[in-house]
Amino acid sequence: MKLLTFKSHAEAPPHLGVAVGDCIVDLTQQLANPPANMQGLIEGWTHYRAEVTRIAAVARPDLTLAEATLLAPVQRPGKILGIGLNYADHVAESGMAKPEHQLWFAKMPTSVQPPYGIVELPKVSAALDYEAELAFVIGKRCRHVPRAQAAEVIFGYCAANDVSVRDWQLRTSQFMLGKSFDTHCPFGPWIVTPDELGDPHQLNITCTVNGEVRQHSNTEHLIFRCADMIEHLSQVMTLEPGDLILTGTPGGVGAGFTPPRWLTAGDVVEVVIDKIGTLRHVVTPES
Repeated sequence: MKLLTFKSHAEAPPHLGVAVGDCIVDLTQQLANPPANMQGLIEGWTHYRAEVTRIAAVARPDLTLAEATLLAPVQRPGKILGIGLNYADHVAESGMAKPEHQLWFAKMPTSVQPPYGIVELPKVSAALDYEAELAFVIGKRCRHVPRAQAAEVIFGYCAANDVSVRDWQLRTSQFMLGKSFDTHCPFGPWIVTPDELGDPHQLNITCTVNGEVRQHSNTEHLIFRCADMIEHLSQVMTLEPGDLILTGTPGGVGAGFTPPRWLTAGDVVEVVIDKIGTLRHVVTPES
């Protein structure tokens, strides 16, 4: 299934939905006791799953995808965690050594952005960069998860753009500020459940800027895989339903060119991942 958060019009409250073809079935209207948001649906998935599956199969669509405004599937994740240097070609273009241990940073929840719309060019920097990434959403509260059981705590998968402000990212050893500017974590366009996606490590991933392919790879080239990440992170912290995990970007980022090819106002950035979909954003000066 493809589960999403949407508005039917600008003044409408957010609703939960399931994408069926090019249409949306409104779960907030169709469920007998709908949860307030996607976190609630994820937390109660054992209760909701059968009903959502039935509704998706038999209900008439409520509107088309073109008529709706898609929001970030999880509008305020409790945690957004990103792994760095997780494709060998990106390690090489960064001029850094292949990491012996997983390299993690946080993006703040205020960086969340819908799957379509704008990404802001900050007032304080011109070093704006893109990073196409596979992301996954945690489905169960968990700690100390063995690698062999890690798939059990993944609710589903999204496309993400780990937008980065490179001078802020690299001026200290801690990446958080350069990764956390407002609008710099677009993801979606929905959450694809594991039963529909299949193997998350066999997906083509592409990023284009104004139609030019800048990144093209496959998730089979991840250095640390999704199960490795869950095992590692859950040794440190409790992972909770709705937490968003970004799995790293392949080579081809703007910083990897000589000279760097930073994003500028008016650029159109698209991230496409097999079996998931497309993110599309226009770079717009910060208001």
